Amino acid sequence: MNSRAFAIFALFMVQLLYGLNYTFAKVVMNENYIKPFAFVVLRVGGAAVLFWIFSIWFPKEKIDRKDYFRFFAAAVFGVVINMLLFLKGLELTSPIHASAIVTITPVIILVLSALILKEKVTALKVIGIFLALCGALVLTIYGKSTRAADNIVLGNMFIFINAISYSIYIILIKQLTAKYHPFTFIKWLFLFGFFMVIPFGYNQLYEIQWETFTPYVSFSVGFVIIGATFATYILNPYALSKLKASTVGVFIYLQPVIAGLFAIVMGVDAIDVIKVIAMMLIFTGVYIVSIKPKKAQ
Repeated sequence: MNSRAFAIFALFMVQLLYGLNYTFAKVVMNENYIKPFAFVVLRVGGAAVLFWIFSIWFPKEKIDRKDYFRFFAAAVFGVVINMLLFLKGLELTSPIHASAIVTITPVIILVLSALILKEKVTALKVIGIFLALCGALVLTIYGKSTRAADNIVLGNMFIFINAISYSIYIILIKQLTAKYHPFTFIKWLFLFGFFMVIPFGYNQLYEIQWETFTPYVSFSVGFVIIGATFATYILNPYALSKLKASTVGVFIYLQPVIAGLFAIVMGVDAIDVIKVIAMMLIFTGVYIVSIKPKKAQ
């Protein structure tokens, strides 16, 4: 298998792992095995241990003092706010809603790049932004869940803020990822993040009744930590290093498809007309935003 083929395989695996993650994480939280913030502590802590162990086989790099604050800021947006709001939002909304809203991330990155980095935004991209936001609003206001206890509006708002936080993180790490090896960056990111999420999930950790875990619940927890966190943070940088950004962008559309199909099969979610209309608006908007303008002759 050549490097490009493996990069495409890695990219597909990232979307597959993320897509399945919605259902596994939601079942564990909604059946009250682990509360969201305790789940974040387990997810970040478990992944941090794995990253530091595996970093033994990668180059040792010295971190510049001035960059520690950047690592801290990246951890705030990329781990703390991002993961706390994602799992809390997923607890309150459905896998299809959450995965569809997450695909709006490229649009948010474009808006923030225009505001912070002063990058040019074309009229076509403005149309794309408008369509994607309309889709997110339709999903939030009119979308429903098969689970009576869900709070769709609040859950979708948390997922949307999570997407904004992750987008800020992407902009913040631009210089760090160019300066340091991915493993160096990730291990420090998760170490900082772990200590910051402990205060939020400390009390909830003591409420976990480990003896009540079924094999399915144990597998789900392991999947979230090892598959949807550790593996994706390894595979994604590799794919990004081998493929064009436009190619990577297209694969994000797979995430809600995989998440939706798996959630429906597992009986955690159901499709309806509102969800289809909202997702079409979001997908169209994200696609328009991802189109590269033709260079002037």
